[in-house]
Amino acid sequence: MNAQIAAIEMFVYLLAVHWLADFVFQNDQMAQNKSTSNKWLSIHVGMYTAVALLFSVPVFALGGRALVIGVVALWLLNAPLHWLTDYVTSRWSAKLYKAERRHDFFVVIGLDQLIHHITIAALFCFMFLAGA
Repeated sequence: MNAQIAAIEMFVYLLAVHWLADFVFQNDQMAQNKSTSNKWLSIHVGMYTAVALLFSVPVFALGGRALVIGVVALWLLNAPLHWLTDYVTSRWSAKLYKAERRHDFFVVIGLDQLIHHITIAALFCFMFLAGA
């Protein structure tokens, strides 16, 4: 039971780090330009990944080397998947925003986050629970 609680705590922590990296540390330039510029999308994903590592590695280091390797692999595998997700959803949501379809815009923002959460969950299961 303790291992299950620890796994849940680790996963919730990763989701919190995702929120921090994807929203709090994303500035206006990234948010406004990633839907039309691969340069800004790449800057966003680079910053996102750096923040995720910065806030994950020290915490996971408390659990030992294997956890550090797992969390680094998780965020590095997540980076191109995050880029692909945002490539599609940011362009889609920008079109909806421009067309003043506000409800649909927020539905796509929610879908974007759902995809990110599913991606993190799948990578977490693969990196941390595959051998459990």
